[in-house]
Amino acid sequence: MEKTNFSDYLQLERNYSKHTITAYLKDIESFESFLVQEHHGLKVQDADYSQIRQWIVLLVEQGQSNRTINRKVSSLNAYYKYLQKLSVINANPLSQHKALKIGKKVSIPFSEEELRKVLNECFDPIDFESSRNLAIIELFYTTGIRRIELVNIQIKDVDFASKQLKILGKRNKERYIPILDTTLQALNNYLEYRNELPVIKDREFLFLTKKGLKIYETLVYRIINKYFSEVSSKAKCSPHVLRHSFATHLLNGGADLNAVKELLGHTSLAATQVYTHNSIAELKKVYAKAHPRNKS
Repeated sequence: MEKTNFSDYLQLERNYSKHTITAYLKDIESFESFLVQEHHGLKVQDADYSQIRQWIVLLVEQGQSNRTINRKVSSLNAYYKYLQKLSVINANPLSQHKALKIGKKVSIPFSEEELRKVLNECFDPIDFESSRNLAIIELFYTTGIRRIELVNIQIKDVDFASKQLKILGKRNKERYIPILDTTLQALNNYLEYRNELPVIKDREFLFLTKKGLKIYETLVYRIINKYFSEVSSKAKCSPHVLRHSFATHLLNGGADLNAVKELLGHTSLAATQVYTHNSIAELKKVYAKAHPRNKS
């Protein structure tokens, strides 16, 4: 009965989708099945953390990923919170549980050849949208900025004389990034077409829609996905992969890790180090090719 009410609670009070509710109930049933098999049909509300821990160990032994296990435990935790709210249980056995560690997923960057194809072969910037899209891709690849940072750039943030860009990053932290001549050229070309728009409402922002409004994140994603899907077989073609490509290609070219950290706007070096796996792979190629002992 509690599970039926729990389902109603998720739907009516938490406004969860049917798909999410089904997933929650399935995860709870998984724990119920474990209790039936290993603990003589003990009820979920009567289980303690030691039994939950045994279930987690079993899931690990079955080869389920930490991400999947964390999701299952999260569903069970939501159910216990609900039971506690109804005073069916006095304490949540998962209140002190710590989620299993999940390794950060690192996107595979675009290759230099893929970037060359998009920038040199996929564009004929002869109108507002094509010139804007080229400028967006140029800026992403040559500065490594985040999607939200690009969306919020104002025209006053671009210093054409000093060839630098002011970015307002996370926690309102400002940083300055140098701009290459090719990027400045793309921006200047775009601004010429931008000035010809019949209506400009969000005049202070650099990138606009063709209706003269500030560009939005989903449109930026669609732009990147459209052009890179034409030259790349990668499952994910996103602005973040372009940011990743910026960092990886700099490191492959010998850039200092601390310098890349500053350009990306990271607060810690650890956040930047996730990009070094590709530069290490590049170093291995050079090492294998150049070391005398590998030629014997």
